[in-house]
Amino acid sequence: MRVTRQGLAVTVSVAVLFTGMAVAAEVRAAPTPAEDLPAAAPARRESGEPENFGASCRTVVRGSHVTAHCQNPYLITDRVRLHVECDRWWDVDTDSTPVEVGPADYGRLDGRCWKEVRAAWLTHQPADRTPAPVRGS
Repeated sequence: MRVTRQGLAVTVSVAVLFTGMAVAAEVRAAPTPAEDLPAAAPARRESGEPENFGASCRTVVRGSHVTAHCQNPYLITDRVRLHVECDRWWDVDTDSTPVEVGPADYGRLDGRCWKEVRAAWLTHQPADRTPAPVRGS
């Protein structure tokens, strides 16, 4: 059996087409990230004014890597998350796991894209003051 250039080109084109369709189907079928619960309002003092809250963070983007350095000067533990949006449509955006930055403590969060970073931001949420009770069996 003799394979011609035209026949090879058609075969390769069909293979690329089916691969693209399979990738598109996988992207559509991928689960969406769970929606974050809205951040709770900062605790209020007896006088009704909110307490100071929120770690001070500095974000550095170098190529495809993002690093956030956070310092918490307040008495309430801050739960910080780094969110990275990638520039390419096929690149996966990421949300870091929450890092608890305690009073007078320091935290570092890292994220990355395969290629360029479009945007990076942090979200803050007060950590629970009292842990939820554990049910016995």
